[in-house]
Amino acid sequence: MAFSNPYQTYQKQAVTTSKPEELTLMLYQGMVKFIRKSKMAIEQNNLEESHIYNLRAQDILSELKVTLKPGYTISDSLLSLYDYMKSRLIEANIHKSLDLLEEVEGHALELSETWSTAIKQKNTKN
Repeated sequence: MAFSNPYQTYQKQAVTTSKPEELTLMLYQGMVKFIRKSKMAIEQNNLEESHIYNLRAQDILSELKVTLKPGYTISDSLLSLYDYMKSRLIEANIHKSLDLLEEVEGHALELSETWSTAIKQKNTKN
């Protein structure tokens, strides 16, 4: 008999029951987490692991791009930023550059913090 991992069950439930704005925040937070793990793997000279985490961060950016609604100035701006961040992640992955990862991490943190603030402000208005 196989037992499910309670943490994985919790994560799946959190994703399936979250509002769209909360899912976006989870994506930003996940991107920060994977960039940090990629940096840590480089510092430990585990280049294969760094590559895997970097790809996960890139996948999150791809998912974020899909969620954008065309025709809005903010969507166009975010699309440009996501494209830039992804290109920097690719370059960081090729060169195993901590500096480039830190640059993208800074953008991801700022997006996460801004989005979190926006959610809080929305919730206080309701």
